[in-house]
Amino acid sequence: MKYKNLHPWNITPKEGIEVQKRLKKKLIFNDGKFIIDKICGTDVSYDRGKNLLFSAAIVLSYPDMNVIEEQTEVMESTFPYVPGLLSFREVPALLKAFDKIKNIPDIVICDGHGIAHPRGIGLASHLGLILDLHTIGCAKKRLFGEYSEIGNSKGDYSYISYGNKNIGIVLRTRKNVKPVFVSQGYKIGINFSREIILNCCKKYRIPEPIRKTHNMVNIVRKNFIKS
Repeated sequence: MKYKNLHPWNITPKEGIEVQKRLKKKLIFNDGKFIIDKICGTDVSYDRGKNLLFSAAIVLSYPDMNVIEEQTEVMESTFPYVPGLLSFREVPALLKAFDKIKNIPDIVICDGHGIAHPRGIGLASHLGLILDLHTIGCAKKRLFGEYSEIGNSKGDYSYISYGNKNIGIVLRTRKNVKPVFVSQGYKIGINFSREIILNCCKKYRIPEPIRKTHNMVNIVRKNFIKS
């Protein structure tokens, strides 16, 4: 699939921060709902010893979560691990996987954050801009913002806020299980993001598109190391 070339990737962390500030101004959001037939999950795994990245993009039918297409890629990292600049390390590897995608998804769920980010543009927002697709960030831990504690039932949630703005949602996807941290990435609203994530959580805490890609990249990494 095609995507936009918005900036060079061979840059320093300081230059990456300036790119984030510039790209943040291009982010748009839509509070309305839209039809979703295909949804994509993404994830990246690391081989720290060799500085390799293993990426996966899996397209599934929505809402039944049947796999339609799977693509993976292995590449060497060209950007250091810097908190708040994860997209500059992982997105190039994800784009290599999206290069092969034939079934264009209606929405992409990223294992990371959207606008719940110190500079308001995490991996999900960055990737959404480049792909020009609706994106949601769904992470296991909070990166930025404040929130109130939530109940223990499935579907309980609280908004993540910064100042007077809601930038994400803490969402309980299973009873008595740790919540996930959801934030809109690009061209989508916060409450529809919450609804989609809940619909994608079947038996597990983590939504199926991310769970499946996480399992796949780990398999690819282990097989690569063995070979």
